[in-house]
Amino acid sequence: MMKKLVIDVDTGVDDAQAIMVALAAPNVEILGITCSHGNTTLENACKNTLRVLKMCERMDIPVYRGSSGPLLARKRHAADFHGKDGLGDAPDPDAPGLECLQEEEAVKALIRIVSENPGEISVVAMAPLTTLATAVKVDPSLPGKIKGLYIMGGNTESRGNTTVCGEFNFVTDPEAAYIVLNTFSCPTFIAPWEFSCRNSLPWSFCDTWLDQKTAKARFMERIFSHTRKMIQTVRYQKEVVGEATFNTCDAYAMAAAIDDTLVTESEKVAVTVELEGTYTRGMMVLDHMELLKKEHKATIMKKVDLEKFKKMLMASLK
Repeated sequence: MMKKLVIDVDTGVDDAQAIMVALAAPNVEILGITCSHGNTTLENACKNTLRVLKMCERMDIPVYRGSSGPLLARKRHAADFHGKDGLGDAPDPDAPGLECLQEEEAVKALIRIVSENPGEISVVAMAPLTTLATAVKVDPSLPGKIKGLYIMGGNTESRGNTTVCGEFNFVTDPEAAYIVLNTFSCPTFIAPWEFSCRNSLPWSFCDTWLDQKTAKARFMERIFSHTRKMIQTVRYQKEVVGEATFNTCDAYAMAAAIDDTLVTESEKVAVTVELEGTYTRGMMVLDHMELLKKEHKATIMKKVDLEKFKKMLMASLK
């Protein structure tokens, strides 16, 4: 069966990798891509998304402009990691312009697409959750129409990559993450930061992945160069990742949405987000003691079939 997806992105390099995984999957129909602030500015995220679609010859997929900033938090971007433009500062003079965006804005498009396909759409959220939080405020019935929600974000052991205890997507808009985790009652699958670190791949695989003799591989090699150098610095490996491995965070959530058998170990637990802590604002909280009395449990990904994941990544650049 074809899997119908709406993808919410803040397109930096890992979003580009995830989008290309979805585009290469034969069982996937992407009904729309909504763009948000996050890794880079909203404008850059929109441009970068269009650029990826052009490279993959899929400009038929509609792209929608979303939120330019968080609900309440101060703006933050990840220019040091993804480059100032979000795609490694590797410009393309022939990249599509913003006139290629749809006139309809992202929140309205998300609500419309889901409403037109009730129970059929899986949403893959790889950006700060501003778009989804706004959408559920506009249409509280939205979560009940979604087949599944796949989130890259949050953390399970207070291990931060942006603040002491916080993962980037949740820290960038904590209120949005709180709203989504506490109002979306559809099946929810979360790929947290520690999970992606534990399921990362050796750099030798990355070399093989990028060595494919295709235009897509050359494109990925160009946009990934800045981020790769950043990741491979001794300081980053020691303080953030912990070992020298290739970790394409967003692609895990995307791969799980595409292939139901990819995740080999998970747990179901109620979750929320801390909003007030000096050091813990934006941290995902797992309620193992069930003190929150929440009926809805999220599925927290723990392990994946790495051989399947490698095949999906390889196919994305063919």
